Amino acid sequence: MAALSAARRRPSLSGWSGRSIVGVLLAVFVLFFAVPIVWLLLAVGKSSKSLVVADPFSLGSWSDLVANWHQLFDFQDGAVTTWIGNSALYAIGALVITLVVSIPAGYALALTEFRLRQALLVLTLVVMLIPNTALVLPIFLELNSVGLIGSPLSVILPMSFFPFGVYLTYIYFSTSIPRDILAAARIDGCNGFQVFTRVALPLAAPIVALVAFFSFVQNWNNFFLPFVMLPSSDGYPIQVGLTSLLASTPAFNPSSAGSDSVQLPTLALGTIVSILPVLVVFLFSQRFLVAGMTAGGTKE
Repeated sequence: MAALSAARRRPSLSGWSGRSIVGVLLAVFVLFFAVPIVWLLLAVGKSSKSLVVADPFSLGSWSDLVANWHQLFDFQDGAVTTWIGNSALYAIGALVITLVVSIPAGYALALTEFRLRQALLVLTLVVMLIPNTALVLPIFLELNSVGLIGSPLSVILPMSFFPFGVYLTYIYFSTSIPRDILAAARIDGCNGFQVFTRVALPLAAPIVALVAFFSFVQNWNNFFLPFVMLPSSDGYPIQVGLTSLLASTPAFNPSSAGSDSVQLPTLALGTIVSILPVLVVFLFSQRFLVAGMTAGGTKE
């Protein structure tokens, strides 16, 4: 009885204290994450003057949104359209190579035996721990020696090596593919390649979708690598192109005032346009992402 009474007196997170903690966490989230996003979404429909003098959370107008849209896509004779196309080329090109390389590599590390297998797995884990920015200089020197600097391959090839995708695939094939199914396929006459393509790969669809999503997001949002590899703005992806928009905004660079300058609402619109492809991909693939994130959680 004494223990029961003590348990009743002990504070619980389900009581008022728990609700207070949850309320504080939600308030912090709204303050630091939701409020800036709401302000950004509302800013694209305002003029540069109303953005400064009007209520920060007031609604804009359709005419101002259209004007900002035209100013964004008329910037430097349609440079934004070129940057978006470059981003799609780099992200999709690197994604295709990533899937062609990472999925078979993870399968081989998980389900086949060969010399240096353990060393390759350790090397993959070590590379995962190295910051991407630390690899840019040696990659630059390597690509410069073969004359690829300034070409799309100088961005696509480095982004195609995705050790995190190899490791995800390795974990999935190690834990979630029944070995009996693979053995039965071999008994039925399949060779090693057919076992992978006809049996293992269809079963790995959730993890393939997960690797594809992470690779695409990383490639689309990559800034430092293309910034170093591409000397001309004609080859910039949208993330690097935003720096040109920022430099052409008088609020941040007073010397940029002129016919080719952009205003703060246009810069906000450019920021939203730059993240729309990732948002669209996430909305259409979230069912596969959930399946991929839970894959490998239990061993068959």
